[in-house]
Amino acid sequence: MTDTFLDLGPQALIVARLAENVTDEQLTAATPCSDYALRNLLGHLLGLSVALRDAARKDLGATTDTPPASAVPDIGPDWRAELPKALDELAEAWRDPAAWTGATRAGGVDLPGAVAGAVATDELVIHGWDLARATGQDYAPDPAALESAHGFLLAAADSPNGGIFGPVVPVPAEAPLLDRAVGLSGRDPKWRP
Repeated sequence: MTDTFLDLGPQALIVARLAENVTDEQLTAATPCSDYALRNLLGHLLGLSVALRDAARKDLGATTDTPPASAVPDIGPDWRAELPKALDELAEAWRDPAAWTGATRAGGVDLPGAVAGAVATDELVIHGWDLARATGQDYAPDPAALESAHGFLLAAADSPNGGIFGPVVPVPAEAPLLDRAVGLSGRDPKWRP
């Protein structure tokens, strides 16, 4: 999936800043993830940050064994402190070249470290878009992370299953790369709350 190690720090920081701007009144708002209100999306971001941090560290256990769809995620009262900390730890864990090698586990699935790193990148890019779109914030993902996520989603769309998160939403070839990645993730780039 990747020939080089990608620093997830810039994208993690973008997501943390988007989350920092969320108001309490927005927590029940709709998101592009039809089963999630904003509070559930934030809970998912927190959970995946911890799980993919542990996958990078090869610290396998409850956080890496639990499938993401096993329960609807939610946030606790300390989410405003916990989420940026988890995002920072996620980025730091993936700065170790060993994270990108060997085997690991995420969401109860055994996979190569490089694939888990691509998943982490994709999750940050696409859920960053979800978060920005649900809250009306501007969004410009880290260019390297966006390129990686698009490549990962394009490869997944070409697989027999035809996408990871749902049917691909057709997007014109000349559309911006972010719109093409969002469409490959099964989301409509024109989605508005």
